[in-house]
Amino acid sequence: MSNLLLIIDPQNDFCNMGDEQGNDRGSLYVPGAHDDMLRLASWIVENKEKLDHIIITLDSHHLMDISHTLFWVNENGEHPQPFTTLRASEVEQGLWHSAIDNQKALDYLRKLEQQGITHTLWPPHCLIGSEGAAIYTPLMDAIKLWAEQGRYYQTVMKGTYPFTEHFGAFAAQVIYDDIPETQVNTELLNMIRDFDNIFLSGEARSHCVGTSLKQLIDYVPDVVQKITVLEDTMSNVPGFQMEQVYKQAKELGAKSLVTKEITL
Repeated sequence: MSNLLLIIDPQNDFCNMGDEQGNDRGSLYVPGAHDDMLRLASWIVENKEKLDHIIITLDSHHLMDISHTLFWVNENGEHPQPFTTLRASEVEQGLWHSAIDNQKALDYLRKLEQQGITHTLWPPHCLIGSEGAAIYTPLMDAIKLWAEQGRYYQTVMKGTYPFTEHFGAFAAQVIYDDIPETQVNTELLNMIRDFDNIFLSGEARSHCVGTSLKQLIDYVPDVVQKITVLEDTMSNVPGFQMEQVYKQAKELGAKSLVTKEITL
C-alpha cells in the first residue's frame, strides 16, 4: 500500500506562535498551529519508513496582493484592518479602491461573490522569499529525517498571482484563462491519484486545508475514499470554519482520525 502525506501551507506565518510576549509570531498565526505541527512532526518520524511521498504546498504572495490590507485604500489614504470583509458594492461606491488596478480587483470581487464567497482581508503573510514563507522548523526537521532515507519531498507554490486568492492546493479561487498559475493543477491531481492512502494535514483547517479538500471532491471524487484527515494536525482561524466540506468528504468515504490512532 502506497502512502502519501499532503501538507497544506505549514509555514512560519501560520505556525510560529513566537514567545510569551508574541515576539517573532507569524503574521497570520493560527491558534493551535504550533502544537499541530509538533504532533505532525512526531507522526512523520514514527512512520517515516512507511510514508512513500510527502507533498507540501506553500502559500506564496507578493506584498501587494488582493488579500492583503495594503492592497486596498480609502479616500483618506487609510488601509482597512485585518479580517475586514470587503464587498464589491463597497468598491463600486468608492468606499475602498485598489492601490494597483481597481477594475481588475473589482472584477475579482464580483466573480468571487458569484460563487457565494465573501472576501476577507489579511495582514501581509507568506511573502515570497521571506522567513514567514518558510516551512515551520519543527516540521522541517522531521521531513529531513524522512528524506534521509533517500526520498524527495515535493513543494508546490500557490498564490503568486496577486489578483486572486489561492487557498486550495489545486486551483485559485478565480481561474483566469490567460494566467496559468491560477488554473487547475491537473499534474498534481493525477499524481495524487496514484497513491492508495492520502493523509491530509496543514493550516488552516477553515481555509486552505478545507478548500483543498473541496477541490479534491470536485475534481477527483474517486480519490476521496482514500483520504484520511489528520484532525489533530490542523486548526481553524478563529471565527471561521468549513464543516460542510468535511462532512461531505466523510459521506464520500474519507476518514477523520487523530495521529495517535494511525500506525502505518
